Amino acid sequence: MTFRIGLLVFPDITQLDATGPYEVFIKFPRAEVRLIWKSLEPVKAGGGMLLTPDTAFADCPQLDLICVPGGAGMNPLLNDEETLNFVRAQAAGAKYVTSVCTGSLVLGAAGLLKGKRATCHWMSAHMLEAFGAIPVAERVVRDGNIITGGGITAGIDFALAVAAEILGEDTARAIQLGLEYDPQPPFDSGSPARADSALVERARSAAAARQRDREAAVELAANRALES
Repeated sequence: MTFRIGLLVFPDITQLDATGPYEVFIKFPRAEVRLIWKSLEPVKAGGGMLLTPDTAFADCPQLDLICVPGGAGMNPLLNDEETLNFVRAQAAGAKYVTSVCTGSLVLGAAGLLKGKRATCHWMSAHMLEAFGAIPVAERVVRDGNIITGGGITAGIDFALAVAAEILGEDTARAIQLGLEYDPQPPFDSGSPARADSALVERARSAAAARQRDREAAVELAANRALES
């Protein structure tokens, strides 16, 4: 039986949020992996890579797993009713509702994370609280049928955890081996808990404008949810 997986793509997405899990998901036996957006027009990821959706919202069948990646372009999605309605409708019938990086904020804006443990990119994790979620500083967090991955590179960890859940640990290990996923980073600075504090502050400063926009979009989305 076909297992339908759908990854949302959108303008200014962080492509690795989607392509990392995609590389794992296409190894699932009998999987059908779709890239989904409002139309089939190519979308430009952050940095310029073009991603071509193969399924439009209106033509998407019920998914077994929906995944919402993140990136700067998810800010507008927090108050985009067309996207939020699509995510809600799919989540109602999906076996697994998932995200990578700041995609969890979109799940929150869709009303899917109230009282749920979830993770996000470290710089935006506190914003989950506006949607009634419980932020957890882990690479992969599961709460019921909701599975969220941390920032960007955690998408591969997330997808392998999903593989173990659906296919069993042996198959997940085989996929990991096939991908030669054996991270040995040259620097121990991939987490704010371990990176030099001055480096963390520089990262925050560089992202300040985007984060202000995101805070405003989160506040608006949370207020809209309270009023509805």
